[in-house]
Amino acid sequence: MAAPRILALAGSLRRDSWNHRLVQVAADAAAAAGAEVTRIHLADFPLPVYDQDLEDASGLPEHAVRLKTLFREHQGLLVGCPEYNGSITAALKNAIDWVSRPEAGRPPLDCFAGRFVGLVAGSPGALGGIRGLVPVRTILSNIQCTVLGVQAAVPRVHEVMADDGSITDERLRELVACVGRTLAETLGRLQD
Repeated sequence: MAAPRILALAGSLRRDSWNHRLVQVAADAAAAAGAEVTRIHLADFPLPVYDQDLEDASGLPEHAVRLKTLFREHQGLLVGCPEYNGSITAALKNAIDWVSRPEAGRPPLDCFAGRFVGLVAGSPGALGGIRGLVPVRTILSNIQCTVLGVQAAVPRVHEVMADDGSITDERLRELVACVGRTLAETLGRLQD
């Protein structure tokens, strides 16, 4: 049986964002639990702000097509969710909007339907980005994803992340790893 495939990304365009680092910790745990993990940066897929007129005039942008292909090829998603003003980042929402667009000959939401998702967040603040997880969870649930009940919100992330991307607080490291491991194990059970 093939290993479950997980796509790991963060909703930040900044290369060295805390949430990129957190999703890497979760992705490492998913890989250790037997998943095949593909790690991407949304900055490598520059997209215009979603606009139906643009789509009608030009079709899907090349990077949206590339993202749709990646989403379609994976059964699970690991998403690092920065909190911007208490909500989802524009970059993550825009990527979801483009990837969710229908294509002729394909079922609606085929890039999301039936996908299992693990969420992690980190913030310099005391809540660890947890307020931003709520809209991400809602959006993904509304487009036919199953978002795991286990999630990780890391407060004061700048104090617990080492320069090499590791988490120095053992309890928080295990919480983030648990999200990746749980996603891999859930997908593995579904394949049995």
